[in-house]
Amino acid sequence: MKRSLLPWLKPPDDVGAFELVVEREEGGEVMEGWLVAGEQRYPIRNGVPRLLPESLDKSNWETARRFGEEWNQFDMMTDEYETQFLSWIEPVKPEFFSGKTVLDLGCGKGRHILQSKKFGAKEVIGVDMSHAVDAAFANVGRQEGVHIIQGDIYHLPLKPASFDYGYSIGVLHHTPDPRGAFLHLVETVKPGGSVSAWVYGREGNGWIIYLLNPFRRLTSKLPLPITKMIAFVFAVILQAALVILYRPASSRPRLARLLPYSSYLCSISRYSFRENFSIVFDHLLPEIAFYIREEAFRSWFDDAGLSNPVITRRYNNSWRGFATKSGV
Repeated sequence: MKRSLLPWLKPPDDVGAFELVVEREEGGEVMEGWLVAGEQRYPIRNGVPRLLPESLDKSNWETARRFGEEWNQFDMMTDEYETQFLSWIEPVKPEFFSGKTVLDLGCGKGRHILQSKKFGAKEVIGVDMSHAVDAAFANVGRQEGVHIIQGDIYHLPLKPASFDYGYSIGVLHHTPDPRGAFLHLVETVKPGGSVSAWVYGREGNGWIIYLLNPFRRLTSKLPLPITKMIAFVFAVILQAALVILYRPASSRPRLARLLPYSSYLCSISRYSFRENFSIVFDHLLPEIAFYIREEAFRSWFDDAGLSNPVITRRYNNSWRGFATKSGV
């Protein structure tokens, strides 16, 4: 943790203000210590402040825990992540980030933080509920202007109206109340700032909802090594289909139109086996997974009072949104 993070922070229970107690510091990072607010003490371990509230939703924590295991096992950073990131936050362009303070809500292993900094963000704070924060700190946490926090989306340890831009990619639909989580994201953004979100769509995902979801409810309760073995088998089958069918189809529109789920599967057909293995593993892990209708997704932006929302479909199976927070 960098000392410069302290002014951004507030206790998860909103009581008092933090005092920093340093036990070990190296290279400008507080590696071990405490954040103290009254009688509450929150540890800083391995460079990351652990600011989780005392009470956590059991299913939310279990989902986060399993994702944390995933990101610590699949902690690689690949060249595809820049293109992915820009696709998820469209219509935002790289130059949009220049000089901005940015929040990555549900930062996982830090792959989007890396892109945000590369595009010129001044400060990027990544928050994740899981131990994926350890992978994020290892990947990007020591960069200038990057801060990693372990925290709960429903009890954010961040002062409201602090950021120029906040985004949450692929996280809201894994929370118990996706709309509520989105509204918490909006609260962190300054008036005049902007928000992006990407969620699974209900439209176009019928086969996942009715075939894969019942299976996921089983695999989400299995020990992680077993779930990982099952994911490996599916990943081998998927990779074969991608290489044999979808990779050629990605440059042949007529062939692509004949293949099921082609818009999305063509997009991942050139990924490495390890990357696609992580995608399959990701789908089999969580206890919570919502698929959001366009109408519901649009209503979040209306409920938050956001201006000029731009809602678009991504690969015919998900929704992405961008809007501005009213005020000056």
